[in-house]
Amino acid sequence: MGGALDGWMLAEALRSPESVRALDAEGWTALLSIARAEQMIGTLAWRLDGVAVPAGVARILADARASAEQGRIIALWEAEAARRALAPLGVPLVLLKGTAFVAADLQAGQGRSIGDLDILVPRETLDAVEAALLGAGWEWVKPDPYDDAYYRQWMHELPPLIHRDRDRMIDVHHTILPLTARITPDADALLTDAVEVAPGLWTLSPQDMIVHAAAHLFADGDLAGGMRNLWDVHCLVEQFGGDGLSDRAAHHGLSHQVDRALRLAAALYGARAELGLADRAYLRRITARDGWGRPTRPITRQAFYIRSHWLRMPPAMLARHLWTKWRKGGAGPASG
Repeated sequence: MGGALDGWMLAEALRSPESVRALDAEGWTALLSIARAEQMIGTLAWRLDGVAVPAGVARILADARASAEQGRIIALWEAEAARRALAPLGVPLVLLKGTAFVAADLQAGQGRSIGDLDILVPRETLDAVEAALLGAGWEWVKPDPYDDAYYRQWMHELPPLIHRDRDRMIDVHHTILPLTARITPDADALLTDAVEVAPGLWTLSPQDMIVHAAAHLFADGDLAGGMRNLWDVHCLVEQFGGDGLSDRAAHHGLSHQVDRALRLAAALYGARAELGLADRAYLRRITARDGWGRPTRPITRQAFYIRSHWLRMPPAMLARHLWTKWRKGGAGPASG
């Protein structure tokens, strides 16, 4: 698998950086294209730092490292802006995903591409948090009344907000899976066991970070961004180990998802793992890129896209939601 022009090529380079010495021009084009498509070019650049590469590649990787550093600074500033906006409320501001990794200076944050600012707050504070953010310059992204009502009634987060001056989005979560999902993680436990990493800024515990990554990938999504999510899992396990993880996953009702995340992360980035047929299907979807970084395996992708909707809500509700969105001519919140 490691020699294929697909996501496995990126996985091999991340797992064994010295292996890139054998690449020819076509190989480098494929590796860089896949890394960009998976939003992991900064991670690749970090891993290859110090490895002898062609001059043209070295320039691309240097630019990627600089871009990732700029992204880190912007992400931390957005976190600080949110902290200032919410400070009068006394609400604990728990950072999620990439911003949490860089705020805590974790291995998973090295070169990490960071998009929106994702935060977790207690559900009972949502109205006050939303009002404070609106007062500090954030605005609603989704003006459609159906989308707004859907988010507020069924989703695990507020409708997304974007800052009018900085054009940066914030996703305010009150738990880590939609309320329509078949699994109900313990949001209170996520907040109770959060770790303060800077004055007024918190992250999930290491175990809950892994649980969240697994939940996002296998219980909520269509596996888009799977290589990056599993790299997060690999780095977190490598840095913190697995002590207490099994019990924590069971507490949140996500044992199956966490076990799969550990197997697939090991298969991609660590020692080879024992994989069943279902695991191989997941990896086939996660690594579905060609040598130009374009999506491949459309039937597999479509199957996992349908699966993601099925997991998010009961069949009758899903049918009503998709019918409503089809009539309105757009994709709804359930399509991520």
